[in-house]
Amino acid sequence: MNRENFRVLIVDDERSFALLLSKILRDEGYAVSMANSPKEAINVAKGLCPNLVITDLRMPDMDGIALMKEIGSGVDFIVMTAFAAVDTAVEAMKQGASDYITKPMKSPEEIRKAVFNIYQRQRLALENRFLKNSQVSDMPPREIVFAGIQEVFRDVADVAGTDATVILYGETGTGKSLIAKELHNLSGRDGPFVDINCAAIPESLLESELFGYEKGAFTGAAQQKRGKFELADEGTLFLDEVSEMSMFIQAKFLTILQDKTFERLGSLNKLRTNARIIAATNRDLKQMVAEKRFREDLYYRLNVFPIRIPSLRERKGSLRQIAEYLAKSISIRLGKGLKYLDSQSMERILAYKWPGNVRELENVIERAIIVSKGDFISIPPLDSIGEPVTAWETSNAEGSLEDIERAAIERTLASVGGNRRQAALRLGISLRTLQYKIKAYGLD
Repeated sequence: MNRENFRVLIVDDERSFALLLSKILRDEGYAVSMANSPKEAINVAKGLCPNLVITDLRMPDMDGIALMKEIGSGVDFIVMTAFAAVDTAVEAMKQGASDYITKPMKSPEEIRKAVFNIYQRQRLALENRFLKNSQVSDMPPREIVFAGIQEVFRDVADVAGTDATVILYGETGTGKSLIAKELHNLSGRDGPFVDINCAAIPESLLESELFGYEKGAFTGAAQQKRGKFELADEGTLFLDEVSEMSMFIQAKFLTILQDKTFERLGSLNKLRTNARIIAATNRDLKQMVAEKRFREDLYYRLNVFPIRIPSLRERKGSLRQIAEYLAKSISIRLGKGLKYLDSQSMERILAYKWPGNVRELENVIERAIIVSKGDFISIPPLDSIGEPVTAWETSNAEGSLEDIERAAIERTLASVGGNRRQAALRLGISLRTLQYKIKAYGLD
């Protein structure tokens, strides 16, 4: 928590005194709001969700103690009172106030110190909670996954408890896999969450990965292997980039969606699966159907409950919250201790369009953390970071498509110092797809 995110609400019917406190605390970097009556303070607090309320004890219509009870728990209070009413301040402390200051103040340092102590205590408590949560789960908190896309959460919550097939539409890097995991977590299913990226596995291997095989089914099949549909029984199978399935695999997949049965390669025995299917794609499947590149009957089977995941550009109001979470989680993962984005970096993050979505934001923050020295992360201007390269469109390209593709991958890897995440982002493909192509072209 930075000071600029620490929200202070000042409540005093003496406007001149409220302005004085406001100036002192704004100069310290806190986010300060004011209210000149308890009624106004209650309305402001509903939208502001303050971390701290500084209130006068003696005000018309409602005193400071009643205001504390009205705003409720979970908020720290500092009460201000005349010297002659110290007994009332002590009563306020018994009711839950964190501190009190007598009026007139002896010096601005009194309020600076009182507010800083509360800020520091809240910041440390938040960091301890964050550290504890990061050790327990590899999933971001639900409020981060669905930050700025509450309508998506409503859809997920509505469909989670059913057996309906769900397909997630969204650009690369929007967090489709995280939302698929959340859907599984909310489903109440006893089985596991199993995922597979259809674009990262060659067609010949994808069939055996999905359906499994018997010993001796083909050269190299030394023992029986269970496929993803079998492993996900009573759980959830997440098929990422489902649009990259070949027409042959699509036909076999359709059978499973229709009657929940399949056969391992090399076997004639029918097996059943009660796996719940979640698919995802960054393509327009309807257009692919029109172009005869995706089966129409499979499209309708998959499209039972479509959910569109907005891009990061459409989540601008929550960008700060997402960036702050990523800064903390990545710095912990890298063993760098908790780090914070400086104000200039946050301005650059808010101004950038993020064509690579959350994945690009994560990459930019991770690189900045690696080179950072102090407690704050400094992100350089983002005019060129993450821009897609145009190696695919070179006018002087010669040779086969594979030669052009290999050259483009080599150039991109060289331009980012071998960073595969950055290379995948610039090439507009998934990291898994890039890793497969690197291996296929012998670029290791």
